[in-house]
Amino acid sequence: MSQAAAQSKKVSFRAKESTACPICDENHQKEQMFQGGGRLIAGKLAQDLRRLYEKNRKFGRVSPLDYVMSVCPRCLYSSFPKDWNSLNPADNEAIRMATDSRRSYIEKILGPLDFTQDRQIVLGAASYLLGMDCYQLRGASVAPTPKKAVCAIRAAWYFSDLHEEFPHIGYDKIRDFLYQKAAVIYGHTLELMQNGNEPVDQAAGMLGPDTDNNWGFDGVIYLNAFLTKKFKDQMAPKPEDQVLLLSRAKRTLARLYGSGKASKGKPGPIVEMTRELYDEYNAILEAMGGEK
Repeated sequence: MSQAAAQSKKVSFRAKESTACPICDENHQKEQMFQGGGRLIAGKLAQDLRRLYEKNRKFGRVSPLDYVMSVCPRCLYSSFPKDWNSLNPADNEAIRMATDSRRSYIEKILGPLDFTQDRQIVLGAASYLLGMDCYQLRGASVAPTPKKAVCAIRAAWYFSDLHEEFPHIGYDKIRDFLYQKAAVIYGHTLELMQNGNEPVDQAAGMLGPDTDNNWGFDGVIYLNAFLTKKFKDQMAPKPEDQVLLLSRAKRTLARLYGSGKASKGKPGPIVEMTRELYDEYNAILEAMGGEK
């Protein structure tokens, strides 16, 4: 079989150059996805800004999210490629010291993992859980908070898919936990956008939250409102606290909705989804006796 014919049957390939782990010095060949060739069949855009993909008859399940995170197969250090080597000594030491606990934690959830193998749904899920864990140990200079938010919502998508495939394992509980984590972290990201305690602009190119459209800071505002509405009961058990929580999210959403109406440059889908979400907020707050 020719090399071209072999490639036409594969989803991914290994980079020729080795990548060295800055934590443990392990060398590995990063896996990357082939572009084109009819591998991706785009479906609809979900309410949480996830691009759904149809199963490919030739290639089976294909997801570009599988290949985004750089993960060391030895120590399981995980990050977005941009941040792979930008570790200060304190971050490096903290991540190195947490290697055993990181492996134990991820294997309790997903079982033994081998990142020398080709990426698939389990390794994809693990890459984002590991990313959340490692960014927890990174300093403010790399803007870890918005990156943890993206990792959390992408991990939630993976556990949603895992629950569909294995409905009796309890992946739905992990999915909901991750969505709630994403809701909290997106709220913190909004605060950072206002107070400047992290250089959130550094994360602009990877805010996504998916890979086909980078909705950037508009996506942060929308997702904060979407997730707050979805998990208001968990985030604020008392009705009066829910009204305050929802009112705050609605005011931020209103600015996005207003800017969308005023600017022809805003992407159509997010403007329309923001309008629908804004109407839902009005109805919920009116039913709860809050602001209209």
